[in-house]
Amino acid sequence: MQKHLIVIVGPTGIGKTKTAIKIAQHYNTEIISADSRQIFKELKIGTAAPTQEELNTVIHHNIATRSITDYYSAWEFEKDALEISSNLFKTHDQLLLTGGSMMYIDAICKGIDDIPTIDKELRDELQNQYITQGIDYFRRQLKQLDPEFYQQVDLQNHKRVIHAVEICLMTGKPYSSLRTNTIKKRPFHIIKAGLELDRADVYNRINLRVDKMVQMGLIDEAREFYTHKELNSLNTVGYKEIFAHFDGEYDINKAIELIKRNTRRYAKKQLTWFKKDQETLWFKPDNISEIISYIDSKIINCPT
Repeated sequence: MQKHLIVIVGPTGIGKTKTAIKIAQHYNTEIISADSRQIFKELKIGTAAPTQEELNTVIHHNIATRSITDYYSAWEFEKDALEISSNLFKTHDQLLLTGGSMMYIDAICKGIDDIPTIDKELRDELQNQYITQGIDYFRRQLKQLDPEFYQQVDLQNHKRVIHAVEICLMTGKPYSSLRTNTIKKRPFHIIKAGLELDRADVYNRINLRVDKMVQMGLIDEAREFYTHKELNSLNTVGYKEIFAHFDGEYDINKAIELIKRNTRRYAKKQLTWFKKDQETLWFKPDNISEIISYIDSKIINCPT
């Protein structure tokens, strides 16, 4: 029997977790998280991780399975999520995948190129170089090692830049030569549903969610991990603004406003990314019956 992976995407704050739980309950199935921050067990408030009640309602996978000190990438997520889905499809005909991490969604739906085994010693060395010399050092290295990828990559995204340099140094080959950008075939059928609201509604939800995080103790949570602020896992909206406040760059009210602003900007980026996919049909997050009807129609008409 054909297996179906139901993918629920949308901007941060739109209500993906709530919607996915209702859909998972309808199909009596489980959820795989595609969130690059909720995977870290120490980060609970600032990542808007599912509550214990939500986790008790439907089984979630890839939530709080790694430490902030662990390196975790979209490539590793692809391996983990495929293994999880392979096991779950033995007892389920449908599974849900939901999250706002764009590269993670693409890793499952399209696949990403196989990258050689990571050299932890090299990674630690590069991380130390980043701390002491900054991103410009790696931009210059990348331009020399792989001028083609240098022209393609977002040079503001330090993780992508450093990762490309790492692969170049580890393999002796340009990172771009190892990337085929070929869509991989999966042993399951993918059904994509997106969640959207008017921009003003999304931004209002984001602002309210940030206020709620602060009330729940976000500032104390950030203070607990302040000494680890250089970790990639903590280089994310919600923590880095508060770390800057701790460093004396601005007061806490300014930090909270910046979290809201940067989260809104990230939501806009997510929508732009997800909207490029013509296979995704868009719904209001509360229209559960419409989403389920659409999923059912795709299941019924799925080519065998």
